[in-house]
Amino acid sequence: MERRSFVKGAGMAGILATGVAPAVHAQQAVRWRLTSSFPKSLDTLYGGAELFAKNVNAAAGGKLNVTVHQPGELVPAFGVVDAVQQGTVEAATTAAYYFFGKDDTFALDCAVPFGMNSRQMTAWYTWGNGRKLFREFYRQYDIVNFAFGNTGAQMGGWFRKEIKSAADLKGLKFRMGGFVGKVLEPLGVVPQNIPPGEVYQGLEKGTLDAVEFVNPYDDLKLGFYKVAKNYYYPGFWEGGPQITLYVNVKAWEALSPELQAIVESAAFASHVSVQAHYDTVNPIALKELIANGVKLHRFDKSILDAAYKSALQLYSDLSNKNPNWKKIWTDYEQFRNQSIAWFRFNEAGFNSYMESLKL
Repeated sequence: MERRSFVKGAGMAGILATGVAPAVHAQQAVRWRLTSSFPKSLDTLYGGAELFAKNVNAAAGGKLNVTVHQPGELVPAFGVVDAVQQGTVEAATTAAYYFFGKDDTFALDCAVPFGMNSRQMTAWYTWGNGRKLFREFYRQYDIVNFAFGNTGAQMGGWFRKEIKSAADLKGLKFRMGGFVGKVLEPLGVVPQNIPPGEVYQGLEKGTLDAVEFVNPYDDLKLGFYKVAKNYYYPGFWEGGPQITLYVNVKAWEALSPELQAIVESAAFASHVSVQAHYDTVNPIALKELIANGVKLHRFDKSILDAAYKSALQLYSDLSNKNPNWKKIWTDYEQFRNQSIAWFRFNEAGFNSYMESLKL
């Protein structure tokens, strides 16, 4: 579908919400297994997949049935690209930057340091060239991609000690997402790739100096505030991390046009729902964290300046050696820059005033 057809298809969200099934061509019932990189305990991210399945199953009237599976039930959390590519499962939902080891370009489908915020990502994917460019990229992996949610700008993480300048980053053992390590490593950070189940213990025992995860809602449940009271913002490496739905290309092409429209509309409904839920629960969770003695800190400008300089060097290096990255980054950067030129006026002006009020 062209992007305008995609947007028009989102109008089916009303049909999905009512549970009334549109007419579909006669077709043998199809079953899709959707695996997630997120455990059910991360209920907002995993919940986007559950909502998708609920809407598809209701609208398809028995022609297409989607079941959702946690990591490890069918494939490991980080095995979803291979599983969808090989047809082991029909679909998966994940954060694309987990797979930068295959190609750094994957990260642009989720978040890169000093990249787009969530609204800009949605605009680029829906009306810009983002969706089209990634359709071409993912064709190399026999995958069809859909935007599937966003966390909004994430927090910068939990630190055992205060970080007052870029010099304090040297030697810092920091559990973080893999791609940002390429930006912070030149500043002296020692990136740690540790499974979620071991993060709390590492922070508690001091084998980790800092941890970043998602936002207040998930961080509160994980209990990091019990062992580290310094909570930093913003997570400049995740200004608008987008979640992606992967569908095996053969499974997608086997669907009738009507079922394809249902899948697209259900994916868009989940895309909107995930961030709407985070925007609802994060303020409540942050208030509770502060009540538990958490100290909020804004990263010093020297830290952001040093990281920004490192990021620009990385993106230049990648553009020189990776044609996939260069093709998408060139369009991504141009769209980001023109969006910021607009956002700095009306959006920033309105937000800064509202945020200055004592409400």
